[in-house]
Amino acid sequence: MGSKLRRIINTGRSRGEDVRRFILENVDRHPTVIARRVASHFQITRQAVHKHLSGLVLDGSLTEAGQTRGRTYALAPQADWNQTYSLDAALAEDVVWMRGIRPELGQVPDNVLRIWQHGLTQMFNNAIDHSEGTKIHVEIRRTAATTEMIVADDGVGIFRKIQSRMGLLDERHAILELSKGKLTTDPTRHTGEGIFFTSRMFDSFDIVSGDVSFSHTTGEEFDWIRDNAQSATGTTVWMRLANRTNRTTKKIFDQYVTGENYDFSRTVVPVVLAQYAGDPLVSRSQAKRVLARVDLFHTVVFDFSGVTSIGQAFADEIFRVFATAHPDMELLFVHATAAVSRLIARARSTAGANVRSRATGKRRS
Repeated sequence: MGSKLRRIINTGRSRGEDVRRFILENVDRHPTVIARRVASHFQITRQAVHKHLSGLVLDGSLTEAGQTRGRTYALAPQADWNQTYSLDAALAEDVVWMRGIRPELGQVPDNVLRIWQHGLTQMFNNAIDHSEGTKIHVEIRRTAATTEMIVADDGVGIFRKIQSRMGLLDERHAILELSKGKLTTDPTRHTGEGIFFTSRMFDSFDIVSGDVSFSHTTGEEFDWIRDNAQSATGTTVWMRLANRTNRTTKKIFDQYVTGENYDFSRTVVPVVLAQYAGDPLVSRSQAKRVLARVDLFHTVVFDFSGVTSIGQAFADEIFRVFATAHPDMELLFVHATAAVSRLIARARSTAGANVRSRATGKRRS
């Protein structure tokens, strides 16, 4: 076979793989018009698209329903597995991973496998050591495009436990502390880094516990806190990841660790999580809540996404009082509106030069 013909064949295979991947990644959002969207995106005929759709149906990646113009497609379940374990001294997360979880993930790239191993073992170990529950339930739902995993225990609830141990006023403040990282209720056995890094490895990461839920989605500007319709027993962690991604555990760690010893020295504080019931951030006490434990880090980035305004006292406490008291720390802010930026500039005009802004996104006016 000539080299030119070989290149043509390889190019055709690569394009075909791109088409099928596009279908799998978009069919959930466009089940009735997926053929039209694929044809438009790749500039190919509907007939060519339907060959790919039929092939994905035949290999079990898609299901189809209806006839001709009314035909719809959906991702076919490839794994639907669940298991409940007793939370006792004999339970070990690495054994659960190897014997129960790993076989259900199928053939996925090594970087995806490493993310799942990290996420499952971290969340499982948290339940073993902290939940004070009697059982833990794991569910896996996998399609050709994505995998979802649920890890749920029947313990005291992660947010309530943190609230109690740290003397916080509200469960929402526990979420703020988790978002910073380096938070643990058992410092002799844990570094407090597990949930922080795990939440950033997945496409979607949610924790439901007690009266509130925490949600982190890769690519969205800020995290969410939601009130639960009814109080949830124990702690439920939901993780979702595409079966094909270029994300790696190392890339996530490298965003926040520095130095030869890989110190966890950088954190991003989602300031919006300090708001309660829509109250504006105006007081020094609110600022001190935002500042709790940030002196454990060398670099702190205050993310003002979702915050439309702040008070002068709030800005002054962070960007003058705290900054002056911690001259060796680097305090940055991002995603601030023009109004917020003006108050920060006013506060830091009399503080040390260690406080500066860094433009990493579009400011909102």
